[in-house]
Amino acid sequence: MIKKKTVMDEAAIMRGLTRIAHEIVERNKGGENLVLIGIKTRGYPLAKRLQEKINQIENLLVPIGEIDITYYRDDLQEKNNNLHVPEIDIDITNKKVILVDDVLYTGRTVRAAMDAVMDISRPAQVQLAVLIDRGHRELPIRADYVAKNIPTSETEEIIVKLMEYDSKDEVSIFENNK
Repeated sequence: MIKKKTVMDEAAIMRGLTRIAHEIVERNKGGENLVLIGIKTRGYPLAKRLQEKINQIENLLVPIGEIDITYYRDDLQEKNNNLHVPEIDIDITNKKVILVDDVLYTGRTVRAAMDAVMDISRPAQVQLAVLIDRGHRELPIRADYVAKNIPTSETEEIIVKLMEYDSKDEVSIFENNK
């Protein structure tokens, strides 16, 4: 893959997350009854950052969890029977759950995350916050909160790097040479 350009640097990512945090608080009339759930892997640190920003705005620490949707993916040839219903250390029953992920593409990851959440409990509502929406949906899923829309071609790939995993914050477009 060849890097075409960087579309978000650390400052742009922080601005986008700040905007999303304000939108979440505004839409939900505060932070009460909210739960943030990051989709493993890069959704969790983004959820953690949103939690911090909502705390700055509302002086309220919104509960946060992480969900692994591996078992729920529709592209697995054979499901591992050792995998169980995902666990979250917080109660999401009748809460407004905000799923957080780095990139929204086909919608299949989000569908899997919603299935996993519903297997855990019955939230009052599920919303979606993403850092990047790149289009190309295969399922009728849209994000409620988006830091940046980046229309891409099928040959391009969005790579999100976060300090927690990659020692830097950056979103870049790469050209896939296949």
